[in-house]
Amino acid sequence: MVIPVPGRQGDPEQTWVQHRYHRELFPALHDWERTEASIVEFTGENGPKGLLGLDQMGHFGPQGCDLVSGLVREAFPDAVLTVGELGSGFGGALRYLADALTADGAGVARMYGIDLVPEHCAVSRRITVAQGRSDVTEICADATDVPLPDGALDVVVVTGSMPHFPRPGAVLREAARLLRPGGLLVATEEVSLTPPGRQPSAAFREVHPPDVFHVTPLPDRLRQLREAGFADVVREDLAEWAVALLADRLKVVRLFHGSVAGIYGEEPVELIRRTLATAREEYLAGRLLPSLLTARRAKDA
Repeated sequence: MVIPVPGRQGDPEQTWVQHRYHRELFPALHDWERTEASIVEFTGENGPKGLLGLDQMGHFGPQGCDLVSGLVREAFPDAVLTVGELGSGFGGALRYLADALTADGAGVARMYGIDLVPEHCAVSRRITVAQGRSDVTEICADATDVPLPDGALDVVVVTGSMPHFPRPGAVLREAARLLRPGGLLVATEEVSLTPPGRQPSAAFREVHPPDVFHVTPLPDRLRQLREAGFADVVREDLAEWAVALLADRLKVVRLFHGSVAGIYGEEPVELIRRTLATAREEYLAGRLLPSLLTARRAKDA
């Protein structure tokens, strides 16, 4: 089910900005039932890895989700987990992680996908229903004000959505509130962290507009985590891994251009290509710091 929460949808302007950007990037996903058949024909799969498409899970795609699920299962190898994803969008990573965590361990009791944009939640729910899932619940709410009780979650994940939060410090405080003491936060920071004193290039900003993609200097992010009440903060530098990954993803878009354009449309595919290419250039130039962050909610917080 989708849980809409009146009064908790946040800034209407930011809701519209995020909806407009993702609508232009993935228009076909708003007509999911028609798009599904094309994706299955192209990928040969009707499970999450196939159906979730070529870029529905951000710059890092399923490989980024694999990093997240690996860390979660390392921390909780045999537990049945309650997990929330902040900024879940169309739910691609959410459903992928539900299956990955079940395959690698005891499974999940519930996966909550929290997203600001009502249209995203509605599309996600249609896909969830089409897959016959009972382990996923979509919540339409601002990531700074989630209608779940304190300590409701074992794990909070953010798979590439940090740049979409204008107030990341407030989001991290809410993540800490949602986690039980000792609970785990895992975030893939794809295009959200910068070195101190540096900003992304104009070419990057052409396809990652600043009202949609907000960046934060790395020292500020670490401070935000501490101030939110997190401990045991670990940052893994993913630059080398991310440069190679995006090269591979660009190769797929190039080699299968006709098929991908048939699914998503010619203009969105070109936008996807430029999105990946410019992000890779920022990694190479050191203007963005792709990272994997983990932290624990302090037990005495």
